[in-house]
Amino acid sequence: MQFITLLDYFLLPFYLVIIYTIAIFIRNNNYPPGHPWRPYFLTGLTVKIVGAILIGMIYQYYYGGGDTEGYFYHATIINSSFSESFNKWVNLILHTPPWYDGEYSAYISKMLWYQTKAEYTVSSIAAFLGIFTLTKYLPIAVLFGTLAYTGSWALFRTFAIKYPAYTRQIAWCCLFIPSTVMWGSGLFKDTLCMGALGWLTYSTFRILVNRELKPINFFILISSFILIAKIKLYILLGFIPALVLWVLFSYSHNIKSSMKRTLVKVSVIALCTGGFLFVTQKFAMELGGYSLSNVAETSYTTSRNIAINSGDEGSSYSLGVMDPSLGSMIKKFPLAVNVTLFRPYLWETRKVIQLISALETTLFLWVTIKLIIALGIGRIWRTISTDPTIQFCLIFTIIFAFAVGMSSGNFGTLSRYRIPCLPFFSLSLILIYYKNRPVENNILSFNFK
Repeated sequence: MQFITLLDYFLLPFYLVIIYTIAIFIRNNNYPPGHPWRPYFLTGLTVKIVGAILIGMIYQYYYGGGDTEGYFYHATIINSSFSESFNKWVNLILHTPPWYDGEYSAYISKMLWYQTKAEYTVSSIAAFLGIFTLTKYLPIAVLFGTLAYTGSWALFRTFAIKYPAYTRQIAWCCLFIPSTVMWGSGLFKDTLCMGALGWLTYSTFRILVNRELKPINFFILISSFILIAKIKLYILLGFIPALVLWVLFSYSHNIKSSMKRTLVKVSVIALCTGGFLFVTQKFAMELGGYSLSNVAETSYTTSRNIAINSGDEGSSYSLGVMDPSLGSMIKKFPLAVNVTLFRPYLWETRKVIQLISALETTLFLWVTIKLIIALGIGRIWRTISTDPTIQFCLIFTIIFAFAVGMSSGNFGTLSRYRIPCLPFFSLSLILIYYKNRPVENNILSFNFK
């Protein structure tokens, strides 16, 4: 399917002018000349937009299709109902008709993803944006990237306010990691999830740290939570325990009695563990291969398939021999986290796109090793144990990296699935390092909003 046409290229400049006009207005009103955040605002947006365009062109002209094409195709089917009936279009956007409804069969019969909640949610959002873009791929993809950028910027603001001395480093972590730009900018599930995760982090920090109990913050929190839950519920399995423990460690110092403080910590951790187990069982179907009951089986099946087949042109990886049991899964914990954060190694690459991912993971590995050598394990541990925010970033990273590493089995899919944890992992690295190696600070004079 030729989902990018000449009309896409003709319309694209028109939407770019609108986006940049709004962006420049926001920048000039919120970040005047001299503001430390100003240099990153338009630059980050530009990188996101370029990423959305390039990845769409790669899927069109290099791969010849893919899931981004599927989302766009479903969006065109949904929007084709608009000419027949506005009411039908609204119902299809909201996914209200059952699949067997004869009145909608002309549309539902053409949509293979109608009964898959995650994929159809993305398609519905694309269809809604398509109403304003003549349902053309590149303008929709650029709007996806722009919406996701608002979440990335919210994530940047969250940490830049808390650690103003490290603004430049935080900007690189939140806005410019190559994988998050490549896979978190176009017409993908990952794009929406990355944006929502940024807003979820922002709103929870606003409510719990700044105690800004404004309706808008609760609206952002609830909306971003629902969006992630509908598209990739398993992201929340890593985020929520990390968030609860972050709140616990942030406020437990207010308890004067050491015995009571320890009791509270143990109780909350036990409650988190019980809640985690309950949710993974309750929503096993929605979580699929990421549910606690299925992740071991998924990993076992994946490893068997890898052993039987040669793999996707060198893209497959194996965590070694395993059986579908919880004990085997626990033994593979370090390997799963390692493969998510540090692989493929340079010598494991077989494709140009895979090489980009390998260069990025090599950089992460180099920075991690450099950090250990420069500071030592003891100093790193003391830094982590005294900063709840670093703990939050690392707990989410490790839980998420474990789940994704165990369940992917392929470097191609892994490079996309891991992107939600990369900003948090890189943030934890730079915070550990610079809290022990202070940078020059000439930006503290601003009263950030």
